[in-house]
Amino acid sequence: MVVSFGSVEGAQLWLEQTGCTFEMMLDSQRKVYRSFGLGSSFSKVLKFGCLMQLSEFSAADRDFPDFPHRLLEDIYQLGGDFLLDETGKVLLSHPSKNPLDRPSLKDVLQAAEDNTSSYEDKNEQKP
Repeated sequence: MVVSFGSVEGAQLWLEQTGCTFEMMLDSQRKVYRSFGLGSSFSKVLKFGCLMQLSEFSAADRDFPDFPHRLLEDIYQLGGDFLLDETGKVLLSHPSKNPLDRPSLKDVLQAAEDNTSSYEDKNEQKP
């Protein structure tokens, strides 16, 4: 699931432009963001290293969602990646240090696999 604090119109546009097929939840009051310890940071978002890497993406002609300025909200909001099981237990918590900070796919899959293994072990122990 993708959680966004933006408007319905902005969320729909983002889903269309990225081709993302996950469900989207709008959190305009940022309650979910706060519960995971996510905040806004001018200095982290506009850090030289981040801006340099983003400029390299642009130079390499990498596509980015094209948002009208009227739909841009808090560009300083930091995100994160979190993996929860069906009961809501957090299996992976990765609050981003900057906009480009994301866990590797290997780390996400490992967290999911570790949970699956422990779930299977518990079920095998039941009589």
